Amino acid sequence: MTLVALIICLLLSAVGAVGVASPPRLLAFVRSFQTPMGLYYAAAIRVVLGVALFFAAPDSRAPELIRILGIFIGVMGLITPFFGVDRFRRLLDWWSEQGTAFVRVWALLALALGLSLVYALVP
Repeated sequence: MTLVALIICLLLSAVGAVGVASPPRLLAFVRSFQTPMGLYYAAAIRVVLGVALFFAAPDSRAPELIRILGIFIGVMGLITPFFGVDRFRRLLDWWSEQGTAFVRVWALLALALGLSLVYALVP
């Protein structure tokens, strides 16, 4: 499970890096999830990451924190489909109206979270 968690965390970091470099590309990527099936894909990714973090936690550098994050991310994944496509579209519209600096800050947070999780997972 550690390998699965590492791969997803590296992908999260890559998406964050793309968002820092090119916020419009990040927004275009995220908008590809604006369908009912897209929300299910996003939910599945979150659930898989949450489960992978939960089971990889004992071998990590911060087992308690990784386990808690795994539970939180997994639960958020289970809730994602209930968020709804319309609400997701409104959120993305608001997000894109805030400007590129706002998107870059969130992308930088995603990059930092992904890299921090990679650091915590690699023994």
